[in-house]
Amino acid sequence: MAKKPIPPDKNGPPGGLIEDVALQSALEERYLAYALSTIMNRALPDARDGLKPVHRRILHVMRSLRLDPGAAFKKSAKVVGDVMGNFHPHGDQAIYDAMVRLAQDFAQRYPLVDGQGNFGNIDGDSPAAMRYTESRLTEVAKLMIDGLDEDAVDFRPSYDGSNEEPVVLPAAFPNLLANGSQGIAVGMATSIPPHNVAELCDAALHLIETPNARTKTLLKYVKGPDFPTGGIVVDPPEAIAEAYNTGRGSFRVRAKWNVEEGSRGTYVIVITEMPYMVQKSRLVEKLAELLNERKLPLVADIRDESAEDVRLIIEPRARTVDATLLMESLFKLTELETRIPLNMNVLVKGRVPKVLGLAEALTEWLEHRRDVLVRRSKHRLAEIEHRLEVLGGYLVAYLNLDKVIKIIRTEDEPKPVLMKTFKITEVQADAILNMRLRNLRKLEEMEIRGEEKRLNEERAGLKKLIGSTDMQWKAIAGQVRDLKVQFGPKTPLGKRRTDFSTAPEHDEAAIEEALAVREPITVVVSEKGWIRALRGHQFDMSGVSFKADDALKFAFQTETTAKILIFAGNGKFYTLEASKLPGGRGHGEPIRMFFDIEADADIVAGLAYQGGRKFMVASYQGNGFIVPEDECLGTTRKGKQVLNLKAPDKAVALNVIDGDTLAVIGENRKMVVFPLDQVPEMTRGRGVRLQRYLQKGLSDITTFKASEGLSWVDGAGRTQTLTMKELKDWQANRADAGRIAQGLPKNNKFRGAPAAAKKTEE
Repeated sequence: MAKKPIPPDKNGPPGGLIEDVALQSALEERYLAYALSTIMNRALPDARDGLKPVHRRILHVMRSLRLDPGAAFKKSAKVVGDVMGNFHPHGDQAIYDAMVRLAQDFAQRYPLVDGQGNFGNIDGDSPAAMRYTESRLTEVAKLMIDGLDEDAVDFRPSYDGSNEEPVVLPAAFPNLLANGSQGIAVGMATSIPPHNVAELCDAALHLIETPNARTKTLLKYVKGPDFPTGGIVVDPPEAIAEAYNTGRGSFRVRAKWNVEEGSRGTYVIVITEMPYMVQKSRLVEKLAELLNERKLPLVADIRDESAEDVRLIIEPRARTVDATLLMESLFKLTELETRIPLNMNVLVKGRVPKVLGLAEALTEWLEHRRDVLVRRSKHRLAEIEHRLEVLGGYLVAYLNLDKVIKIIRTEDEPKPVLMKTFKITEVQADAILNMRLRNLRKLEEMEIRGEEKRLNEERAGLKKLIGSTDMQWKAIAGQVRDLKVQFGPKTPLGKRRTDFSTAPEHDEAAIEEALAVREPITVVVSEKGWIRALRGHQFDMSGVSFKADDALKFAFQTETTAKILIFAGNGKFYTLEASKLPGGRGHGEPIRMFFDIEADADIVAGLAYQGGRKFMVASYQGNGFIVPEDECLGTTRKGKQVLNLKAPDKAVALNVIDGDTLAVIGENRKMVVFPLDQVPEMTRGRGVRLQRYLQKGLSDITTFKASEGLSWVDGAGRTQTLTMKELKDWQANRADAGRIAQGLPKNNKFRGAPAAAKKTEE
């Protein structure tokens, strides 16, 4: 782009060069740089050592400060200061937070930092300030950094070029899978749960013997995640296998609990282990909140009796409450059950983000261990070569001690004279000249030749190792076996903490019922489509108030644990939990707030779901059919289409079938009665013609038993009945026009008008 000089601004800084750049390209370039920085240097761990740069730098600084497992503790502020000043130019609090997590035994399955002081707890309490806490490395961290002095990995300059830091740690410990990792980058994230090291070692040994082994085979050794806080994984083995095979999935983890018996048949539930990454104090607050809101009807009280171990007490409402059902209700409502995601998105070779499966992740670690082994072997071989050269010079000095001393005493530059006289190298000459006089008494020929022999044998072994892939893998297998012994299942740290089980089978309705208080209610729906639930079973609706331009449409009795079916004019059924209905103190809420119902669709009917019944549904144009009640349950806000309609037709009637005969009445006051077996049973459709009309349409339908006759309630609340003999004039076939009905209510309904309800202003 062209650059043009800008004259100095009198009120601003001196002018310079301005480069014209397209905004889109500038944003793309800068956002890409930001994204790469986040992905590479902050969010995603390296597949080889499982660490992000900040964690790697913390361990490197603690090693340089000689904070070994057996050394004295040092202030955390000292570690954080050195990390920030020399390697990690970010906030001290961010560095300290990362360091704290490495020390928390409830966050890290195998902590890398040994903390002394307040490093937080499972309740979510914050750690003490870094000036109050002290730290040092653990044995696991020592395995991670073992070999840094032996050219095991590459180093790179620090951010200011004043120091050098390792690109990756030697990682003799499978930290990526053992401790896991979480991070959110730009456009990608990682979430790896912790695992058991002994199981990872078994899988790694199998991979060494069978390099092409698949994840499915490795799952014989790696059962699943092993969380530091324990818990129970309740996913089926097929789901776990699929997650490890693809590198993506999740694990359903529940708290571990047991029942403690009390006196006189009473009991309490004791929660002893929490799901991973769940704060106990926040969980207790949530449980108390649900208890106060009466959303846990099976629970009487909750107490936290935890000390060093978790002990959360759940007291049931009564001794007859099923403990398993109670816990199922808690699992559904609280973080006593949670899902731990699996997304093994890591940096392969420290450069390329990729989602790995279990076999690939272990292979990356083993390949890294092989590289470290070869590099350390070459480094040791170079040291041996140098030492052998020095020993050769020592042997010359021992055999010619007097002559060497004479040359050193008489020559101004003894080094070239020694090299020429004894035909030795510069390294050997320097070694002779740098010897201390007190070491002369130790220069015995047998000792020199003995050390030389041992080094030659070691050199020969290293050369074979470097030149043989089989020997390298054999050596790595030995290291893995030693690691398994150190952190085996019989050790306190290596013992598996997370168990596996299957969730008990429970009727979903029973769980839903346990989540709501079972109380009688009366559901009231107004002409304008407002719904509410009155306490108790109320049959006299005259005292129920509505808005000024509204009135009662229908009401029915049910319980708070029931499901409510709403049939609308669009031919759809909508399902609503009775426990979610607004109370009866106000005018309720519009049904349209709960569902996606068209503005021109009226509410036709509503009733409590019972299951097993059959409905007769009909449209204004006189079409209808029989539908099973179970086919009417909808699970979404959009409802479930049952009666298909073609504009301007609409649904106008619903009747619970109770009999073998159907009566249909139209707005023209004509009625037809015919056997119910003339109407088909369907799950969805337009249905068949029930009654024929020249003008207007269907008003109402009802079913009855022919042996008992047709009954209806008139406007005065009296029950009227006509026998089949009296209905002879109206008996016909389906789709007939019918005859004028005498004696029926003037509104052409088989159910009388609802009791008058009091109207009030808003």
